[in-house]
Formats: sequence, structure tokens, C-alpha cells
Amino acid sequence: MITYLLKPGELTLKGGNRENFEGILKRNLMKMLRVYQARVEIRSGRFFVYCPEEDSAGVEEALGRLMGISGWARTRQCEKTGAAVLAAVAEEGKKLREAGLRTFKIEARRTDKSFPLDSYGIRCAGGNAVLEAVPGLTVDVKNPQGIINVEIREKAYIYGNTRRGLQGLPLGTAGRGLLLLSGGIDSPVAGFMMASRGMGIDAVYFHAWPYTSEEARQKVIRLAEIVGRYTLGIRLHTVGFTGVQKRIKERAPLPWTTVLLRMAMMECAEKIALAAKAKCLITGESLSQVASQTIENLICTQSRIKLPVLRPLIGTDKDSIIRKAEAIGTYTTSILPYEDCCVLFSPPHPVLRGSAEEAGKLYESLEAGPLIQEALAAAAVEKCGFPE
Repeated sequence: MITYLLKPGELTLKGGNRENFEGILKRNLMKMLRVYQARVEIRSGRFFVYCPEEDSAGVEEALGRLMGISGWARTRQCEKTGAAVLAAVAEEGKKLREAGLRTFKIEARRTDKSFPLDSYGIRCAGGNAVLEAVPGLTVDVKNPQGIINVEIREKAYIYGNTRRGLQGLPLGTAGRGLLLLSGGIDSPVAGFMMASRGMGIDAVYFHAWPYTSEEARQKVIRLAEIVGRYTLGIRLHTVGFTGVQKRIKERAPLPWTTVLLRMAMMECAEKIALAAKAKCLITGESLSQVASQTIENLICTQSRIKLPVLRPLIGTDKDSIIRKAEAIGTYTTSILPYEDCCVLFSPPHPVLRGSAEEAGKLYESLEAGPLIQEALAAAAVEKCGFPE
């Protein structure tokens, strides 16, 4: 049986609410691991996962997608005797050397004060044990290539380098939000970032058949699948918006079409969010990245709704967004050459600093309410990325 030790991240700062946060994190972890023969336990601020060797690859992949942990490691357990601990430490040292590492240090934590060595003693004795057993390794306490961790609790746990977790807060500790998901680079990253703050995610995609292709819709479904693997699934609402876009094209001044389209999307999204008991809308907007994202136009686009609009990328540059998209696995899908409706209907010279008052008058003249209700009635919902 393989043992993994997980280190919670911000949960340690939650004081009296920590037990509740730990319970939610455990529930999320068990959902991710439901297809494996895995057991989860919480002891003294640490999470432990036990699974058979044949499930270890799948368990490790799931741990890499779990919000709320700062790190995790495959861990040795041994008896709480000095000899057993030092022997296990020496074995970890051999693994470091086999991996090509040349320098190391020992880190120790002793919560069981009955153990004969204190933390400093464990570090000294452990370092000597490795040096004797593993020729070619040397100690470097400032910049080691490898770290051997020793934790003395109800048992002794010894593990090598900790793999970095996604950190943040456990999913489900901050309510739900509705993500306006396009086929671009930004919105999937925005959804991931809000999920990392504990927010459950649903999504809405606005489709303009036949002006946007079936490939464009499948691209968005794939993005929802990828992000959903981090968020324990996403319910994706696909709303046909062709009628609304035609009305805007017929009645609105050309420079205003993008802003008015965004206003209609916000109104429609708010209705979906309220029905789904979501507390906010989420967008991938970044200040002044495109014409519709100047501060004046952002004020216009949300002027018709009451729910808050969260924009986690608002102060982020494009290169940083791309790096994040690459890290979470959405980038290669986002750059597939299937344009969404916003891009296809963009005017050549859009308004840059619209007035909310003027935007409101233009929007009223569209008389788009019935068209939005019609689109909502025909909307489709599908589950993306839910644990099997």
C-alpha cells in the first residue's frame, strides 16, 4: 500500500473554520479518487492518502489537480525508533543519488515529544546516516538539490522532495460563479483562477450558428472539460445568440456593436446565474487589452445587471495569461482557428470610451428582451469534466 502525505495550504490560517475547510477538502479529494481504491485520512493538520501501487499513477495525477494543497509527496512509514528512522532516511538519500542529485539537506518536524531526538538531532543524525550510506552526496543547507523530510507524529514519515500543489482554497468554500466562456485564451484561465480561490464554476457559451461553426462549439466544450477536471466538473450552458446579434447589427451604430453585444450577454448570463444560484459572473477581461475592455466600456457592459462581475485577469498582461493557460493545459485548445461570435461580429473601428448613459439608450432601442428569453428557452446544458 502506497502512502501520500498532503500539506494543506491556506487552511492553516482559517482558525476556528479550519475543520470545516478540511472537511470540504477531504470531500473534494474523495470525489477525485472515487474510481481508485484509495482511502483518505486527516491527522493533525496533514492529509494522508493510501492506495495500492497499481492506482498510484492515477492518484498522483488527481493530486496534481486538487485545489487547496501546497504540496504532496509519496511517503515512507516506519516505526518510531531512531534506528528505523535513520535507515529510512538513508534509503531516501539513495533515491536522490539515483536521480542524479548531488546535494541534500534534512528537514525535520517532531510533534511527538517522546521521540528521543529533537528536530535538530534528527537533522544531524539523518545527515550523517545519508553521508555514510550514499557516497557522492554532500550536505548543502542553503541551496540543496534534494530535501529529505522527516515528520515524527503517531508514526514516523520520511519523504523526499515535495511536489508543488495548486495551493489556494478548497473548491466549494466560496460559493458558485458563472463564467462567460469563449473559445479564447483568457476566459478558461479566469475560471481556473476563481476556482483556486474556492469558487465552484458553471459556464455559459454564446453560439451564433451558422456564423460560428460546430468546431467552435466543440472547442469550447473541450475547454470546459479541461477546466472542469480542476473544478470537479462544469455545467456548460450553450445559448444560441444569432437572433440577438442580428438585431444589434440591424439597429445599432456599427462602432457600438461589440459593447451592446457584451451588454446582452451580461443580461442573459445574469438570468442563468440567478437560476443556478450563482453569486456572481466571471469574465476573462483584462483592462485595455481590447477595445471593449477600456474602463469606460467595462462600465457600460455591466450597467444593466445587478450581480457583481469578477475579473481575475483585470491587471494581468497577455504573456502572463498565456503562461497560465499553458500550465493548466488550455492553451493549445484555445488557439485552434475557430473564431467565436465576438470576433466575427467585431466592427473595424469600435467605440473606445463609451458613455453608460448613451449605451443604455442604444440598448433599450434594440428591444432585445424577447430575443434573450427565446435564446434562454432553447439553451442546452451539458456536464463537462465531472469525475467519472
